[in-house]
Amino acid sequence: MRGKLWFIGGLAAGFVLGARAGREKYEEIVSQTRKLMDHPTVQEAKGTAQAQANRLMSEGKDRLSQSKLGEKMSSGSGHDHGHSHSGTNGLTSSSASSSSASPTKPMP
Repeated sequence: MRGKLWFIGGLAAGFVLGARAGREKYEEIVSQTRKLMDHPTVQEAKGTAQAQANRLMSEGKDRLSQSKLGEKMSSGSGHDHGHSHSGTNGLTSSSASSSSASPTKPMP
């Protein structure tokens, strides 16, 4: 019985000390991460990546609007032409399932 109490006491002490050390390490990691994210080089890379993402999104929207799917979406939005039920994104069930089933090829 006495051995079990020592074992449980050791587990409790180890848990408390480990939790305290873990919290200190966590705070150190958070501090280092904040310093890294505030570094000018990282900020510059972040801005560059955001600008490129915005450009690619705009190009993708333009390509979609010029594609047959984009034409279907713009002409078919809000109108049900006897097709299956439209979802919340304006695509019919049949076109939504067929577009997700086949992989897309990059445009040249």
